Amino acid sequence: MPAPSDATERSQRPSAAVGSPLGAPASFEELYAAHFTDLAVQLYAYFGDQLEAQDVVQEAFCRALARWSTISRYDDPVAWVRRVAWNLAVSQWRRTRAALAALARLHRQPGRRVDGPGPDRVALVAALATLPARQRQVVVLHYLADLPVSEIADQLGVLSGTVKSWLHRGRAALAAQLQPPESGGVS
Repeated sequence: MPAPSDATERSQRPSAAVGSPLGAPASFEELYAAHFTDLAVQLYAYFGDQLEAQDVVQEAFCRALARWSTISRYDDPVAWVRRVAWNLAVSQWRRTRAALAALARLHRQPGRRVDGPGPDRVALVAALATLPARQRQVVVLHYLADLPVSEIADQLGVLSGTVKSWLHRGRAALAAQLQPPESGGVS
């Protein structure tokens, strides 16, 4: 399989000690336990499908385990796993889009999905889905992954001002879509 994109090479500088100088876990098991859920939530917000998000994150961790002797020396091994997970999510989305287009050409309907998440989660995922991909990605990384703007900019290979612009536009679009309905009564 190909290595992660050039944008992640910045996070792949070997550090003096195993793990991150910021106190990241030193063993693969600790890294997995500390970050699997957070990464799965981030990808769920982007992907809109919890099981697909968990599968993608699991695959990213499997790839990290196979390369752990190298990845464990990176300044931020979680950044490598996150980048691989995002790349896998985009690839999965493209495959799904192509499959749905093929089904549409054959006049078939995809199987029905079982409703599970609450209305607020559905509204948020739907609102996120309307954002352009980069805006959606920076909103998820900033608000769900709690990454600072500078780190997002490094990961995506863009300037901090660009990330701030995407965040601003994303927040504005989400605010417009997630406004509670105004009450018609008199206070």
